[in-house]
Amino acid sequence: MTWLTPWVGAIAAAVAVPTLLILYFLKLRRRDVEVSTTLLWKKAIQDLQANAPFQRLRKNLLLLLQLIVLGAALFALAQPQFKGMATTGQRHIILIDRSASMQSLDETASGGPRAVQRLDAAKQQAIELVESLRESNAFQRDKADEAMVIAFDSTAEVVANFTSDKGALTRAIEGIEARDSISFMEEAMRLAQAHAPRRVVEGQAIEGLSLAEPATIHLWTDGAIEDADRVLPTIEKDVKYHAVGLEGAINLGITSIRAERDFENPNRLSVYVSISSTDPSARTLDVELAIDGVVAGVKSVTVPGVAVLPAPAPTEDGEAAPPPERSSASTSGVVFALNQPEGGVITTRLRTGGDDDPRVDALRVDDRASIIVPPAKRLAVALVTRGSLFIEAALQGLPLARLVTYTPEQFQTEMDQGRATQFDVVILDSWLPRTSAGETLPPGRWLVFNAVPGGTLGLADGGEGESALFVDWARDHPVMRGLVLDNAVIARSRRVTIPDGNPIAVLAMTSVGPGIAELITPEARAIVVPFNIAESTWPFDVSFVVFTASAVTYLGADISDPSVRRMLRPGGILADQLPPGATEPVLVEPDQRETSLVLAPDRRVTFGPIRRVGLYQIRWSGAGTDPGAIRPLRTYSANLTDASESDIRAHPRLVLASRTVAAENEGRVKDRRLWPWLLLVALLVLMFEWYVYNRKVYY
Repeated sequence: MTWLTPWVGAIAAAVAVPTLLILYFLKLRRRDVEVSTTLLWKKAIQDLQANAPFQRLRKNLLLLLQLIVLGAALFALAQPQFKGMATTGQRHIILIDRSASMQSLDETASGGPRAVQRLDAAKQQAIELVESLRESNAFQRDKADEAMVIAFDSTAEVVANFTSDKGALTRAIEGIEARDSISFMEEAMRLAQAHAPRRVVEGQAIEGLSLAEPATIHLWTDGAIEDADRVLPTIEKDVKYHAVGLEGAINLGITSIRAERDFENPNRLSVYVSISSTDPSARTLDVELAIDGVVAGVKSVTVPGVAVLPAPAPTEDGEAAPPPERSSASTSGVVFALNQPEGGVITTRLRTGGDDDPRVDALRVDDRASIIVPPAKRLAVALVTRGSLFIEAALQGLPLARLVTYTPEQFQTEMDQGRATQFDVVILDSWLPRTSAGETLPPGRWLVFNAVPGGTLGLADGGEGESALFVDWARDHPVMRGLVLDNAVIARSRRVTIPDGNPIAVLAMTSVGPGIAELITPEARAIVVPFNIAESTWPFDVSFVVFTASAVTYLGADISDPSVRRMLRPGGILADQLPPGATEPVLVEPDQRETSLVLAPDRRVTFGPIRRVGLYQIRWSGAGTDPGAIRPLRTYSANLTDASESDIRAHPRLVLASRTVAAENEGRVKDRRLWPWLLLVALLVLMFEWYVYNRKVYY
């Protein structure tokens, strides 16, 4: 049992109890009265003895009852309670997962059997923790507990900094909303460390050292954290993992969707859908496919049950063996073959049945996925080179309508005669064309290797640099998605910089500067690799082939149907450049909520982070329209499609970089406060005291 305000009760008792006793020590002042009989003297002597000061008190039922009432009230003032959740220490960091899996409906609402989201249960438990913190008062102000609240998914956000204001902490927790993204915790831990107090030693502030007691981290999540094994807590006294959700929760979800056109007949479109299941039993369900909202097909698929791993046998010394790692979710898939020469929005949906019963499918956000496909067309590609075995080999496997190789002189002649516009994408190897305006890139779509496009909207060439490695890249960009560049070594890099105001986006950064960039002008779009790939190990890695194919497809799809844009991931940023003449852009979210966008001088618009899955649209006013587009409108698709997030089975242990933390089972037990019961006892005794007093006076 603990006391929230013990000194308040003690000081009040030191004042109230002696005051009550003094009332029984006081002597009444009486006037002389002559009586006609001695029968009343006995009563008069008793009154005199009972009120004589500094005399031993006689047994008095009223005094006993009043002491009981006063004691119950004083104990209630000290706020005793039995702890249901440990709150060791004075500083607490509350981390609440708000990712997609926290929307699973497998938790129970307090006071009833109704199923609620994991996030709602986590918020309720976090509020109970806040309510159990020790409060400040006039006698122990420095003893008040403090807490901060951080909500995280693919990004992290401090929703309440360190404070002892329980109302502010409760409002911050209640305001946390779920997002349809995956969960990363490393940024949340860095935020917690950045907001921790610092200790000053000899005039220098040391990060992560508390002025008082180190903070205790309370983590509410189901354990589906992508980077848990990279999280290294450095400021905590303790880490408490409060697991939410069931270890055997059942979910079926779409983990992948892609569309490909047939190499020989581009009108034939194949849509591949991957499905995962955490159900121990095999499940048969229907997968529905719709094109622009019209159902085009339904297929049945059976997903096998999840394998149940046997418990490990005890070790030779008789100790219990560690619990086994859980088996992976089972997977299956379905393929739709369509005759679809036109482009459109293809949406797939799982029909799991059960009338949205969470016991059949606890998470619904991954039951739907969309993809935007361009119309049937094979790209015409020109390769301008004096000889590059690596680039030619990477292009051989692409479903191109035409691939023509030119020398720089030959292609310059084609440009001068106006015949270069017949190609959807032009690949430039160690060469840049001449133009009458002096710009190095004329209108078109370009993939540039070992050259630095300059001009008023281009890059600035700083000459050759030393060896370099890729250190980071834009993983959400369609050209870079799925690439792993860690193993690529650049023997001789190129030092390039981006002048202020130029519409250039860095897609990959090396240790000496931009390594891959996207250049956008009013009439041209280019993916630029400024260094010589022959002087690197990149062509020997599969990522180079994937990059080349993705870049050609991205540039070619952009010119064949500019209304088709990139796929989005929840937690990412929507960024695009609108055509010339576009004004007043508006974003329409999946729930039809509209948001006005700011149009940059280079006609770029951005929105994010993306919080919900579904279809997003940008519409605008003015004369600007995409070539071939019916109306000024672009569509974007955001899908969860993440196997780890769809595996909603709660983790009993959380493996961090520095330790393995077991789930706190007592996290669900609410504090039992005793002061309301003490006040009730005081009220009942007070009523009994009133009854005794009335009988003594009137009877």
